[in-house]
Amino acid sequence: MATKKKQSVIGEKEIDFLTKYLNNPSPTGYETEGQKIWLEYLKAYTDDYFVDNYGSVAAIINPKASYKVVIEAHADEIAWAVHFITEDGFIYVERIGGSDHIIAPSKRVNIHTAKGIKKAVFGWPAIHTRRVKDDLPELKNIFLDCGCTSKKEVLDLGISIGDPITFDDDFFVMNDKYFVGRALDNRIGGFIIAQVARLLKQNKIKLPYGLYIVNSVQEEIGLRGAEMMAQQIKPDVAIVTDVTHDSNTPMISKNIEGDLKLGRGPALTKGPAVHNKLLKIIEDAAKANKIDWQRDVASRTTGTDTDAFAYSNGGVPTCLIALPLRYMHTTVECVHKQDVEAVIQLIYHTLLNLKPGFNYKYL
Repeated sequence: MATKKKQSVIGEKEIDFLTKYLNNPSPTGYETEGQKIWLEYLKAYTDDYFVDNYGSVAAIINPKASYKVVIEAHADEIAWAVHFITEDGFIYVERIGGSDHIIAPSKRVNIHTAKGIKKAVFGWPAIHTRRVKDDLPELKNIFLDCGCTSKKEVLDLGISIGDPITFDDDFFVMNDKYFVGRALDNRIGGFIIAQVARLLKQNKIKLPYGLYIVNSVQEEIGLRGAEMMAQQIKPDVAIVTDVTHDSNTPMISKNIEGDLKLGRGPALTKGPAVHNKLLKIIEDAAKANKIDWQRDVASRTTGTDTDAFAYSNGGVPTCLIALPLRYMHTTVECVHKQDVEAVIQLIYHTLLNLKPGFNYKYL
């Protein structure tokens, strides 16, 4: 369906924040510096905040209200970790989250050590050399070269077993309409919910409930941060953001992933963890404000922080608003600016329609 062109809610200042936020590495378990950037931005638009023991952050509007609504994203990105150092000074790695070994060869990386960032590269033999039989990239054969010729030299640099490793790639805007970079999954969600808080403040909206803008850690290894935040906040309602696959990308099967495409709006998911009454409120907000959206389906769990909130505290009405994305878990993850704007507007207008005491029970 066609819609009128809406005034953008993402200006130069917002792009500057997004660039700073995305370019700062936040591998799972090491999200602290990114969370500081995010929270500092949110302080201007919220009344209070708290940080839990593992680094998840909740910025709060109306913290004294008894009725609590959560809008949530996850703050961590996939990464690697130093696993083994050979006597010749090469480094073998372990995954943190769903890192893809196929894309690793020839990539530049940052090794995050106690002595600061150390540069390295994922080496790979040239195509015209006689490589060993198993010549496709696998976890067992990809390796880092940090310019050292011995294990001692590597250790002297300050590199230790367990140090996290991130790709050395920066955010950019492609063709004036696509946001591209590593860690859009799902730090773009953190950007989105921050912009919702900004709009509420700038438009002087007085909400009749407490709003918890939550950036959770450790999603990429099993929704762990969201589990902790759900137990601590005990929300009455939760709206979760994450990304989903653009199935119109080459080499992806629509039979498996459904029919989702960049530029056609966010995906509203149906599935057991998604609360149908809350979903109807979101769909009504989209219709009333002429916001395009697509349908996604989760036959069991969603695989996102939605599950952590939905199945906590005896059951919390929860919905998932997913942003279509190309090239997930690579250094060139790609989303459409128009879709990002649509998610911001959809969450904003949904919050205006939420009412404390609404009966979410099915029977």
